[in-house]
Amino acid sequence: MIIAEVRTYDWCNRGDLMDLNEKLQILTDAAKYDVSCSSSGSTRKNNRSGLGNGAISGICHSWSEDGRCISLLKILLTNHCIYNCEYCINRRSNDIKRASFTPREVADLTLNFYKRNYIEGLFLSSGVIRNPDYTMALLIETARILRTEMNFNGYIHMKAIPGAAKELVDRIGLLVDRLSINIELPTEQSLALLAPQKNFQAILDPMAEVKEGLLANREDRKKFRSAPKFVPAGQTTQMIIGASRETDRDILYRSQSLYKDFSLKRVYYSAFVPVVASQYTQGIDRAPLAREHRIYQADWLLRFYGFKAEDLLDDKNKNLDLSIDPKANWALHHLDQFPIEINTAPYADLLKIPGIGKVSAHKIIKARKFRRLSFEDLKAMRISTKKAGYFITVGGKYRGGHFSPDQLRTILSDGWGAHPPEQLSLWGPL
Repeated sequence: MIIAEVRTYDWCNRGDLMDLNEKLQILTDAAKYDVSCSSSGSTRKNNRSGLGNGAISGICHSWSEDGRCISLLKILLTNHCIYNCEYCINRRSNDIKRASFTPREVADLTLNFYKRNYIEGLFLSSGVIRNPDYTMALLIETARILRTEMNFNGYIHMKAIPGAAKELVDRIGLLVDRLSINIELPTEQSLALLAPQKNFQAILDPMAEVKEGLLANREDRKKFRSAPKFVPAGQTTQMIIGASRETDRDILYRSQSLYKDFSLKRVYYSAFVPVVASQYTQGIDRAPLAREHRIYQADWLLRFYGFKAEDLLDDKNKNLDLSIDPKANWALHHLDQFPIEINTAPYADLLKIPGIGKVSAHKIIKARKFRRLSFEDLKAMRISTKKAGYFITVGGKYRGGHFSPDQLRTILSDGWGAHPPEQLSLWGPL
C-alpha cells in the first residue's frame, strides 16, 4: 500500500523547483556526518543485460584527504526530518536550507555518475519524513528503479529506518548489498536525553530482523541456488561518541553486545561535532580524533584478536589511554603473561603480543613447522620486532632490555594523544 502510494504521488516535487545541482550540493554535504560508508563484502557480478559490478574486485576505493571513502555516491534522499535530535544538523528545528530528491532523480544521478566512472555504487540515507514506513518506501522505490528498470548491478548501501515495518525491511534487503541501522548513541539513557522521539528498541528490532533474514536466506540458498540474496554484504551501524559524556567502556560494551547479538559486520564510530547548539550538549567540546582512533583500534581487537571489552577496560579504567594503543596498554597491565616464546606459543597468544598482527602470526605458525625460528628468521619474514621485542623470546633469547612499566609506556607511546595527525580528521577544519 505504501509502495503504491510512493509510486503514484511524487511528494518531492510539491513546489520543489530547486536546481538539481543545488540539491546535490546540499544533500551530499548533509550526508558527510554519516561515516558508516563501506563498499566491501558483496559478490554481485555483472551480466550481459545489466550495468555495473558489485563484486569485491569491482569496488574501487578512493579516499579523500580527510580519510573518507568517496568511491560511492554518498547522499541523503532528503534532509527534511520529523525528528529533533539534539546532535543532528538536520534536526527539525535547525534553520538550514532543505532539499529533497525524488527516487528517480537519485537513480538517474547514480547511473550517470557510474557511466562517467565517478563512482562504483550508491550510499543512500535520509531524514525521516511523514513516518518511518513512508521514508523506507521511498528508499525501496529508489533501489527498485535501479535494480529492475535500469538493470544496475553495482553496489548499493542504504539505511534502514528504525520503526519501519518488518515487511519493508525484508523488501529492501532483497534489493541492496548492505543495510545500516544506526544505533546513534551507546546507552538507552543518552538516546532518551538527546533523541527523545526515537526508541532504543525500535533500533534493535530491525537489526534482529536483518539477522533473522540472513539466517533464513542462508538456508534457502542451500535448498535453491536461484534464491535471491538478502543483504549479501551484511549490516552495519554507527555510534556517535562524546555527545553524552559516556565512557569508552560504555561504548565498547555496547559494540560487543551488538556484534554478539546481531552479527554486525562492523560498528562505525563518529566523533561528536557540536554542529548545532543544544542545552544538553552545552559545554561538550568536539570529541578528539585520538579518542575515535583508539576506539577503532579496540574494536579491531574485539572483532579479530580474541579480546573482550572487559579485558581492555574495567571499573577502575573506564577510558582508553590516548597515548598508547589498546593492545600495548593491555600488555603493560599483564606483564606477568610475558615474555612469550615465539616457537611454542599458540596462535591466540601470538595475537596478544604488541606489534604482532594476524598476518605475522600466521607466518610464524607456518614457518615454525619446518624449523625452530630465530630473530634473523623473523627479520627475513619481514616481521618487525621493534615493538614486539619487549614482549617475546625467540629460541629462549630475550632482546628487549630491562625497563620499568613506566619506561615501557613512554617507549611504546605513539604520540597520538598529544599530536593526532591533522590529515586524518574526518571533518576537516570547523
